Amino acid sequence: MAKTFEDNIARLEEIVTALEKGDAKLADSLKLFEEGTKLVHDCGAMLDKAEQKVAKLSKGADGAPVESPFISEE
Repeated sequence: MAKTFEDNIARLEEIVTALEKGDAKLADSLKLFEEGTKLVHDCGAMLDKAEQKVAKLSKGADGAPVESPFISEE
């Protein structure tokens, strides 16, 4: 079963907490860091995919909703 964005964020929080404690052996810290970087990459991909689905809804001339691509104002 695929992990959700929320699952990945929760795991990242666990990893950050474990690394901040500084109790883990070097090899374990490296494994946690590698897992964390993979999760960050996966979360970025999920956000990119979600961003591509975002649409702007506005009211048309007849009052019905009209969907158009969302264009960032940046």
